[in-house]
Amino acid sequence: MEAIVEIAGFQYTVKEQDKVKVPKLKGEKGDKLKFPILMLMGEKKTSIGTPYVEKAQCEAEILEFGRYPKIIVYKYKSKKRYRRKKGHRQDYTHLLINKITEKS
Repeated sequence: MEAIVEIAGFQYTVKEQDKVKVPKLKGEKGDKLKFPILMLMGEKKTSIGTPYVEKAQCEAEILEFGRYPKIIVYKYKSKKRYRRKKGHRQDYTHLLINKITEKS
């Protein structure tokens, strides 16, 4: 069973036992979280929510926290002696999708 899930304002297509990196969430390693489902795709039928599928949810577990590799942001204006170099690393939460449930 596949589902489109909304996590931290972003939409992800997930299946059970998938590992997903999402923007940093509150919680600690090993915590269980529940997320609303926007669309549920099963073997025989598909449910589309308005905006969420009623009585359907996705259960996930926090595996770890981390940071993506550094990206360099460089601003430059020719002939003006203007140069700015800045680095940025985004935090993420690594999730394991345990269960996708739909109560009929």
